[in-house]
Amino acid sequence: MPIDITMPALSPTMETGTLAKWLVKVGDAVKSGDILCEIETDKATMEVESIDEGVVAELLVGEGVEDIPVGQVILRLSGEGEAVAPAPAPKAAAAAPMPEAVAASVAKDPPPAPPLQGGGQKVADGARVNASPLARRLAQAQGIDLAGVQGSGPNGRVVKADLAGAAVAAVKDPPPTPPLRGGEQKAVAAAPPKAVVADAGIPHEVVKLSNMRKTIARRLTESKQQVPHIYLTVDVQLDKLLKLRGELNAALEGRGVKLSVNDMLIKALAAALTEVPACNVSFAGDSLIQYARADISVAVSIATGLITPIISDASNKALSAISTEMKALADKAKAGKLQPHEFQGGTASLSNMGMYGIKQFEAVINPPQGMIMAIGAGEKRPYVVDGALAIASVMSATGSFDHRAIDGADGAKLMQVFKALCENPLGLVA
Repeated sequence: MPIDITMPALSPTMETGTLAKWLVKVGDAVKSGDILCEIETDKATMEVESIDEGVVAELLVGEGVEDIPVGQVILRLSGEGEAVAPAPAPKAAAAAPMPEAVAASVAKDPPPAPPLQGGGQKVADGARVNASPLARRLAQAQGIDLAGVQGSGPNGRVVKADLAGAAVAAVKDPPPTPPLRGGEQKAVAAAPPKAVVADAGIPHEVVKLSNMRKTIARRLTESKQQVPHIYLTVDVQLDKLLKLRGELNAALEGRGVKLSVNDMLIKALAAALTEVPACNVSFAGDSLIQYARADISVAVSIATGLITPIISDASNKALSAISTEMKALADKAKAGKLQPHEFQGGTASLSNMGMYGIKQFEAVINPPQGMIMAIGAGEKRPYVVDGALAIASVMSATGSFDHRAIDGADGAKLMQVFKALCENPLGLVA
């Protein structure tokens, strides 16, 4: 009996994924634990293991297909003793089921033309391009000339996915869309937005957003629109912290551990949240979630955007443990190998842009968390030390707080405790 392998839910919030790469082919024998494919989620590219045994009978989705719903069949295995018939190439059409309006619109169109010779772009009279009915309708709505679009479907057929990069080639004044039959207007409205450039005559390219970038855009927009931010900034003298870091690194050298300033700031923020629990919260409509421990999400920049691996229970971990764990998580993040539990959750975030020379900035809260700490560069500044003006190493730290959940006075207490821990850092190793 055939065994269907479906798009897995690789995180609690995952609804769709992109099939980045197949690691098996039709005819391969598969056993439990074998890697079948790589799936790109909104946060990382993850390998999918088989839990069944059989022979690959059919790959139902092509590499690069986006927005495949969780639960949709992507691969079919034949059972023991079953013959494997030659299978067609993986389907490259859009994987997500079409909305009813789109399906109705496509159903009313004439059937697709048969495979064409010469790459399948045009029929003998040169007038018709080999394209799916949906791609043809969307191209008409967006003013795209299908003759200039390279098709990726069977026999060079133009499909919906091929139109994304061709939007900028649309004429500046596309012809008006003809009146549509009942139910078809929704199909056109569901088309992806056309790329807009200031001047299409300027050399440019349209870069398709990754799932991660789409998620970042959506979540940060929601955060700024829905979360009332309040910003509180303190200046922190770093000389004692830097001295302690040097002493600890000398002691840890034999163990291969090298503390960064960021490792110590992670510990300081976690300890401050433990001391001021009113800031270790999330707003939940008609209730407030109070966390019993401080899990710190740490912003890590990667090629495709930003991801926040988590140091759990950071206030109760040694600095050496935080350093070792953070290095391992950052390496996995840059390789796209983080597991969902390593980047989902967290009670508060820390974002450090000091290494880029940024003096001070205000970070956007990552819902449902209630706060994020933004760290600027440490620099030599005039500063009052022991009642006298001196030159000291100083950094600016800015806390962004969700004012629905955290009062300004509580945010101020957290900033005071954070500052005190950094300026008297023996408390971080006590």
